[in-house]
Amino acid sequence: MAARFRLATVMISCALLWAAACQGALEVGYYDETCPSAEATVRAEVRKAVRADAGAGAGLIRLLFHDCFVQGCDASILLDRTPANPLPEKLGVPNKRTLRGLEVIDAAKGAVEEACPGTVSCADIVAFAARDASYLLSGRRVDFEMPAGRLDGRHSNGTEALDFLPPPFADLSALAGSFAAKGLTVEDMVVLSGAHSVGRAHCSSFAQDRLDAPSDIDPPFARWLRRRCRSDSTTVRQDVVTAAALDSQYYTNVLRHKVLLGSDAALLSSPETASMVRDFANDDGQWERKFEKAMVKMAGIDVKAGADGEIRKSCRLVNSNY
Repeated sequence: MAARFRLATVMISCALLWAAACQGALEVGYYDETCPSAEATVRAEVRKAVRADAGAGAGLIRLLFHDCFVQGCDASILLDRTPANPLPEKLGVPNKRTLRGLEVIDAAKGAVEEACPGTVSCADIVAFAARDASYLLSGRRVDFEMPAGRLDGRHSNGTEALDFLPPPFADLSALAGSFAAKGLTVEDMVVLSGAHSVGRAHCSSFAQDRLDAPSDIDPPFARWLRRRCRSDSTTVRQDVVTAAALDSQYYTNVLRHKVLLGSDAALLSSPETASMVRDFANDDGQWERKFEKAMVKMAGIDVKAGADGEIRKSCRLVNSNY
C-alpha cells in the first residue's frame, strides 16, 4: 500500500503543471461586460432551490465533481440521450438515478438566456451553482470567487463516467490515482472529500463492503444503518450530526468511524491523510479556506476553448441537435 501511495504522489506532482495550464483560460468577472447579471441570476436560482431542499445544494456540488472528472468541466454531464448517443454521462453507472440539481441548472440557464442570449455557457453555470451551493450550505463560511470562461463540450459517454469517477469503495491508492490524473493533489482529495458532510447516499453504494463484510465502521452506527438499509434504493444522510450543513464535521465522523463510504474510511489508511483529517476536524476555519481553493482548482480541469466547445442554447442538447 505504501509503495503504491508513493507512486500516486509522484503522479500527482507530474500533473500539477498540466492543471495550472488548464486554469489559465479562466478569469474572475468574465461576464462583467457581456452579461453583468449572470452570476447573480444563477445564485438566485440556487438560493431558491436550497431553501426548498438542502439536498439540491449537495447535488449541485456533486454535479461539478462528476462533470469535471469526465471530459473536463464542460457540462457534458448535462447532455440528454439522443438516437446518436444512447448512453450519455448522466446515464452512466455512477450517475444514473443519483444526479440532483439538473432542474436548477435548467432554470438558471433559462433565466440567463433571457437576459443575455447565447453568452453564458452551461459549464460556467454548473461551476457558479456549485460555488453558490457551497456558500449557502456552509452558512456563508465558504465564500470565494469562481473564475469563468469555459465552453460547453459536445461529447458525452456514459462508459467514461465509470472509467474516471472513483467508486465509493475505492482504497486510498485508487483515490489518489484518480485525483492525480486530473492534476489534483492528495490534499485536494482529502479537502474535497469534505463535501460528503452534506447530501445522501444510496445503501447500494456502501452496504456490501461496509455492512455485509468486515470493516472498521463503528458497530452501533452499523446497526443503525442496517435498520434503515432495507433495500439498495434506500438513501441515508452522509452526515447524521449536521446533515444540512457543509462543514468540517465530516472529518470528526471519519475519526469516529461513522462514515458511509469505503472511500471515506480510506482517509485514515495512511499517516499523511490521517493527519490531514485530524487537522480539518478542529473546526478552526482551515478546511473552509482550503475547500475554496480546491473547488476553484477542480473547476479548471480540462476547460474547453475555441473550436473544442460551444455555448449551448439548451444545456441538455448540443447546438447541432437543438
